[in-house]
Amino acid sequence: MKLERIEGRFAPTDDGKCAVSDGGMVSTAFPEATEAGVEMLRQGGNAIDAAVASAFALGVCEPQASGLGGQTTAILHYKGDTIALDGSSRVPSLAHIDRIDKKTQRFQGYKAATVPSTPAVLGYLHFRYGKLDWSEILRPAIEIARKGYRITPLQHNLQKRELKKFLSMDSLSGAKYFLKEGNKPYEAGETFVQEDLAGLYDHLARHGVKGFYTGEIAQQIDEDMRFHEGFLRAEDLALIPWPVERKPIRRSYRKVKIFTCPPPGAGRTLLLVLQMFKNMPAKFFKNPTAKMYHFMAETFRKGLLNHKERPFDPNIYPQLPHDKTILSLEFARNLSASIRDEIDPSLPLTELFTLNNDTTHLSVMDKEGNAIGITQSIELVYGSKVAARGLGFLYNNYMSSLDTNDPSHPYYLRPNAIPWSSVAPIIAFYNNQPWLVAGSPGSERIFSAMSQFLSHIIDKDQPISEAMLSPRMHCTVGGKLTLEAERFEPGVVDYLSKAGYKIDAREDYSFYLGAIHAVLKSQTTGQFQGVAEIRRDGTAAGP
Repeated sequence: MKLERIEGRFAPTDDGKCAVSDGGMVSTAFPEATEAGVEMLRQGGNAIDAAVASAFALGVCEPQASGLGGQTTAILHYKGDTIALDGSSRVPSLAHIDRIDKKTQRFQGYKAATVPSTPAVLGYLHFRYGKLDWSEILRPAIEIARKGYRITPLQHNLQKRELKKFLSMDSLSGAKYFLKEGNKPYEAGETFVQEDLAGLYDHLARHGVKGFYTGEIAQQIDEDMRFHEGFLRAEDLALIPWPVERKPIRRSYRKVKIFTCPPPGAGRTLLLVLQMFKNMPAKFFKNPTAKMYHFMAETFRKGLLNHKERPFDPNIYPQLPHDKTILSLEFARNLSASIRDEIDPSLPLTELFTLNNDTTHLSVMDKEGNAIGITQSIELVYGSKVAARGLGFLYNNYMSSLDTNDPSHPYYLRPNAIPWSSVAPIIAFYNNQPWLVAGSPGSERIFSAMSQFLSHIIDKDQPISEAMLSPRMHCTVGGKLTLEAERFEPGVVDYLSKAGYKIDAREDYSFYLGAIHAVLKSQTTGQFQGVAEIRRDGTAAGP
């Protein structure tokens, strides 16, 4: 790994996808959200202030992926300590498994919603680690909601794709708030204003985050849910816990120490895949070959199967001797050694799960040495497709992330259970200094997008800009190999097809294959570098 090549070949771009700064860096999935974070840094706020302001802003201008009705996870490095923040939502107290249709009501509609955790997580981050006034943190989000922002081509296409689901809801509440005139997609470039959401944010700015979970807002949500036969009640909102600070899990990849989130997140799957990559020399990944992609595909299959077969209760996970099992070099070595020249038929060749979930990730670093990555979601694209009446936010559909078959499963659907998660934000250290913050949306594709991104940097000495642009692939447990087909050599695709994979050809820079948002503190120049995913709408910028 050559630090000078990685850091020295990075350059800013006119489109805002790549940026450099001396005073910190923010990378998010929407320009206005990035600017909200940068504004906090300009005012003397720290990385946590900037990240919270950006996260609230994303809830306004990226409603297909996150919002006040969703769930948030974070990893942060603050004054020398690295902390994983488990912001799991909760299943409402009335949501017994025999009261919900497993095939439909878990995926859309009012019964699909768990108790939102995003306001609690962002509020906790601010009062525990932030510096600026709470009202100042929320001001950019209020302004964006009230003045509006321009719909992007991506959002137009997603609204078009989800149109039938929006219109299939009896209440049409999601359609009312997020479709033009309540029945058609907004065109790209049209201004989208959210007055009710601005009013809710203004209420939170005046009353604090408790103003979401108690009082008139909680009562409005309760009445809305009762009217539409949902499960969520004011009592559930009042009892939402503050997020849990957990010890991050970590492993070294080559010379880089990578910290990520323990269960219920999927950080251990990411680390397992990197442990398996370590069994091959770095030069194996420098010049992409068909055999290299085959090795990666099998690694993804084994990592994903391990994730599904070994679910851990997050409250018991710290007590398990996991260092001797799934994160050990020996375990990874044995898995790597089991990879053969063709697709492994001993693994299931049927799909265990596939969902077109959407999420968002943002990364921030400041000049004080603090760093934070926040991943937040409302689960499926536009969540449950129904919105809180008079409040303007979409309910999540995290009921879809709970098990419905095995009562002993740690994420079984029962009152007060928490959903299983695929998030894997990271903070990487080089020479014992916070060096890189990164994360991605993409459900089960998060760990594959992240492992490829990190390998491009560490194994191939690519700057983070090139690593973000590089062709991506993903393989399911069942052997469906998704890749940006035109960006791979035809011989590679033919080889993988003959090896037994079911080729799922996607367009160049596919939305499906994740979205990296990353910031880096250069150890050779002292500057901050940031990248925002070309596959999404975001930007990177510094003060």
